[in-house]
Amino acid sequence: MSRRPDRRTLSPATVIALSFGITGLIGTLLLWLPWSHAAGEDLTLLDALFTASSALCVTGLIVVDTGTAWSPFGQTIIMVLIQLGGLGLITFGTLFALALGRRVGFGERMRVAEQVKAFQVGGVVELVRNIVLLSLGVELIGALLLYPAFAAEEGAGAGAFYALFHSISASNNAGFAFYGDSLSRFVGDPVVNLVITGLFILGGLGFIVQVNLIGYARNRRQNRLTLHTKIVLVVTAVLCLLGFGAVAALEWNNPATLGELPLGAKLWGAFFQGVTPRTAGFNTLDYSVMENPTLIFTMLLMFIGGSPGSTAGGIKTATFFVLAASAWSMVRGYGELTIFGRRVSTQTAMKADTVVLLSSGIVIAALFFLSITESIELLPLAFETMSAFGTVGLSMGATGELSTVGQLVVIALMYLGRVGPLTFALAIVQEPKGGDIKHPEEEVLIS
Repeated sequence: MSRRPDRRTLSPATVIALSFGITGLIGTLLLWLPWSHAAGEDLTLLDALFTASSALCVTGLIVVDTGTAWSPFGQTIIMVLIQLGGLGLITFGTLFALALGRRVGFGERMRVAEQVKAFQVGGVVELVRNIVLLSLGVELIGALLLYPAFAAEEGAGAGAFYALFHSISASNNAGFAFYGDSLSRFVGDPVVNLVITGLFILGGLGFIVQVNLIGYARNRRQNRLTLHTKIVLVVTAVLCLLGFGAVAALEWNNPATLGELPLGAKLWGAFFQGVTPRTAGFNTLDYSVMENPTLIFTMLLMFIGGSPGSTAGGIKTATFFVLAASAWSMVRGYGELTIFGRRVSTQTAMKADTVVLLSSGIVIAALFFLSITESIELLPLAFETMSAFGTVGLSMGATGELSTVGQLVVIALMYLGRVGPLTFALAIVQEPKGGDIKHPEEEVLIS
């Protein structure tokens, strides 16, 4: 009797990549429905695809105005896609299975661990519960704090929906706003500035870091701060301060941005623009009129992005830190990488190198291709490319000028940026065979 061939199970990376693709298509079809469109709006399938992809990949780049082109139903679909994309589809699937009383198997636990970047499979189900409850709680508090400002603008009823939408958008680093100029009308409002930045900075720290911080605050003896948490906190603080200082210094006398604002609004504007490139996507100043050095520095911040396992994109703060620390360790002649008294494995350092190399290659290839297909100046095009891959959502105004091919390229960039280049590569490359074979060693000159 012949034996049935073993069916290969999909790897966690493959499942994550497929789940985003399938959900994006479902979101596209929902947004293409006539009742998703505002009255008098004739939106195309490409408009729906671009918007669904941007929402699911928590980017914020738009080809049609979110506040006027979509009906309340369409805006709700966008909000749901943001929530799904931010927390992770597999995370929600696991929570749904638990709610139905279904047992979560080891394979599903592995996929959840990969989704949230947990260090181990054990305890991952409890971690999912904590992540979802924490995220929804933070979003609710954010909506309550934002409500007075949006109620003053839109009225009591609409203000509540605006507050909830912008809270979810900020917490998930999506950058979608109901206003054509994003949040420019609130440039000097301390409450809106602090709440929105607080939401997207917290979301950009990563779920593992959030849970670690809560455990440490409750019991410092039993729950220490992990090396990963320390790295994320240090890099996040440094980049936020550098961003604030750079924008303030470079834009202080620019009459088109900070120059004509009163002192308080200047400081709030510089702070907001300094931290929003961490893949938040909101803006209170117009990027199309900023100085070139500010734009270049912003692109660097967008490329680094947020932290692993967070709602943010980019190569991630921990990757950047490990890469920089590895280079510094090599220059100083150290044999192994040590950070905060802990040794970091060579495999982790190589993984960081791989992520940066793949990310750089994707960005450069996309920019080269877009420079051929689009009639847009290079700096706005480069800014758009970096924003799409970093799932940031900031733009100098190039999004609406993209051709059909250009929009499809940007959609692919957003997808790769959200899934992650390394995860996508692992999803399409088969596992290596003969991994235990060791070949003869020979030197290669590096200079």
